[in-house]
Amino acid sequence: MGEIVNVGREQVHAVESGPADGVPLLLTSGLGGAWFDWDPTVDLLRRRYRVTVFDRPGLGLSPAAVARPTLRRDAAILEALAERAGRPVVVLAHSMGAFHAEALARLRPDLVRGLVLADPSYEPGARAAVRPGAVLAPLATAAGVLLGATRLARAAGPPGRRFALRGTSRRDDAAPPDVVRSVYGRGTVIGTVLAEELAYRETAADLVRLRERRTFPPVPLVVVTALGDVTAAGRKREWRRGHARLAAMSPRGRQIVLPDALHMLPLDRPGVLADAVAEVCGAAAAEREGA
Repeated sequence: MGEIVNVGREQVHAVESGPADGVPLLLTSGLGGAWFDWDPTVDLLRRRYRVTVFDRPGLGLSPAAVARPTLRRDAAILEALAERAGRPVVVLAHSMGAFHAEALARLRPDLVRGLVLADPSYEPGARAAVRPGAVLAPLATAAGVLLGATRLARAAGPPGRRFALRGTSRRDDAAPPDVVRSVYGRGTVIGTVLAEELAYRETAADLVRLRERRTFPPVPLVVVTALGDVTAAGRKREWRRGHARLAAMSPRGRQIVLPDALHMLPLDRPGVLADAVAEVCGAAAAEREGA
């Protein structure tokens, strides 16, 4: 199941696998995700790479957070895990986790060998004139504690997980049902999911501001775009173009478009992500040899 790792003021549940001398990979989940979302992808990666997948504070099997979710907090967690894994790392990030991965690359380019962004969140014009997270996040955490104490978390959490997965994946959870129930039946997890939802807009706005101050390093970058669950034609074009802009952050960036894939690429399309990691690692190795 992994171990609990100290990362500054926070503690996270981390699972490591693969050869000790492999290229270090750091996998970070989307909003409310758990380590087992990556199991099909890790099965392909751990043969060649040293893989670390973790749960953000309050999610999965991680203890409750000390600080509320913010771009700075979660980039700092990635920074600590990258230092622990052995710099530089390749970061494979899904959905909202791409915010934190991009922030790490801009703030600490020395730690990043390359990035793969799996159907990343994209909010180019995000603004947060009003920032309710500082007030509402503690309320979300308290609601989670209450749900856990009354056992309502066990009744509401696992069905909520199944409902969310139904629209974003063509397969069931990779973990056994009892593991999924034990995770999403935790009041702490439900409260943290609510807190991350509340933090989403602020996190996106903070990344927009960071882009104005810090350049993106010229590292290999692959952006994988899933369009199968984007129904409106206009929205498809917008999503595809937005991801193309993300790929263009680096002169060594490339976009892969999957017209029929759903959002949960770590579950549904592990082979595509494994190939993207191999591409990024190969490009990074070629640059090192040529330097």
